Amino acid sequence: MFFGGGPRFDIILHEYMNERKIRVLVAKPGLDGHDRGAKVIARALRDAGMEVIYTGLRQTPEMIASAALQEDVDAVGISILSGAHNTLCPRIVDLLRENGMDDTLVLVGGIVPQEDIPGLKQKGVSEVFLPGTSTEDIVSYINTNVRHEN
Repeated sequence: MFFGGGPRFDIILHEYMNERKIRVLVAKPGLDGHDRGAKVIARALRDAGMEVIYTGLRQTPEMIASAALQEDVDAVGISILSGAHNTLCPRIVDLLRENGMDDTLVLVGGIVPQEDIPGLKQKGVSEVFLPGTSTEDIVSYINTNVRHEN
């Protein structure tokens, strides 16, 4: 018995202490040097109770996949404004899958033409968030779609 709470309290405390927060890697691939949006998203995810790892600017797909593997993340958020999304995003997905990260959500945010979205999803991107998407919608999508095995 813990603080006189009885057996039910002990079960709730045990579940709380064993609960794993959702871990998200936020990445800026390529030569794009604008990261304000990535930082806004990272802060919103953190404020929603997620653990957030931000890679910083000018990351290669290999660097992003390696960081995702090392950090054991549940989701990778790719912030891209450069127009290289059709090259960089599928490469990141492929590297994650090659490393056994099959259940890892890959999310893309930034400037992506509507006509490119179906192709990105076909290549393994879970969702694309365009400018104007609310941070609440992104948080909700991650909370709904991350698969946890505690």
